[in-house]
Amino acid sequence: MEERYSLFVGTYTSGSSEGIYRFNFYPKSGTLDSLVLMAKMTNPSFLAFSSDRKNLYAVQETADFDSLGGGVISFSLEKGLLRELNSKGAGGAHPCHVASSKNGQIAVSNYTGGNLAIFDLEGDGSLGKRQLIDHKVLDTFKAAHVHKAHFNEDGLFASDLGLDALKRYVYRGGTWIPAHQNSIRAAKGAGPRHFQFNTDKSFLYVINELDATVTVYERDDEESYNPIQTENTLAPDWKGGKSCADIHLSPDGKFLYGSNRGENTIVIFSVNNKTGKIHALGRESVRGDWPRNFTIDPSGNFLLVANERSNTISVFKRTLEDGSLEFLNSVQVPNPVCLVFE
Repeated sequence: MEERYSLFVGTYTSGSSEGIYRFNFYPKSGTLDSLVLMAKMTNPSFLAFSSDRKNLYAVQETADFDSLGGGVISFSLEKGLLRELNSKGAGGAHPCHVASSKNGQIAVSNYTGGNLAIFDLEGDGSLGKRQLIDHKVLDTFKAAHVHKAHFNEDGLFASDLGLDALKRYVYRGGTWIPAHQNSIRAAKGAGPRHFQFNTDKSFLYVINELDATVTVYERDDEESYNPIQTENTLAPDWKGGKSCADIHLSPDGKFLYGSNRGENTIVIFSVNNKTGKIHALGRESVRGDWPRNFTIDPSGNFLLVANERSNTISVFKRTLEDGSLEFLNSVQVPNPVCLVFE
């Protein structure tokens, strides 16, 4: 039987979508088929698997799950099927990202709510106790918009597009508190949206939605991150709007990719592994409209893009030597915004 991976798709359900979908992806040919609806729910705009791949978590990006805003749902994955375990309020409106840790927690980023929710997980992966961290109290002049969270050995990091910063937290006495470098600053009006660390966390790469840039941060001897470079993501002659979305390093760390909504491209950078600095190589059309989240498949040979407004997923062959992308095909799926491999 030909090797295949399962690709789960988070969507907005304002159109014809009904919830979470799954495709089969074949790494030999770079093709997707066998679309199936896995779970009916409202606006599962971001998904995350547990580290053991036994559970899937989905946000419900709404303002009316309960009196505080949106929600988050936990599923078990059993014999290729999703079974809902439980759901809870996210503690803020329009949760737009969920991240899982290796230590039995998930973090939900509430965009309009301007706060971060961390849930303890029960033994079966269901949602337990919730801690809320309010970013709205951190700045009285700007509106907080938490957009992504990430757990690693150094703690919990959360980008706030409204506050132009990444906030850092450490786990002490059963709760998350501000870290020694509690704020990693971005340029005023940059709008940090998504981010990724290199393998040893010596460098941090942040894509800024509002000014269409990528900023590189270097970790110093005190384990603080300081900016060392900022590069534009758009072509010099682009006259349209600026609206970056997602960012990923290649598995070997040699290339960095970012999605540009509006220009509808994936920008490609090479990465100097010693200095951490990036060099623009070019950009590739996504062959669709409004690229959101994208992902590199487990083989590292393909890059797949969720094009929200054209209702397509585009598949590209990735050249390992120079990082370039070759368009292969696209498939239809309603309003895709998040792609995760099982």
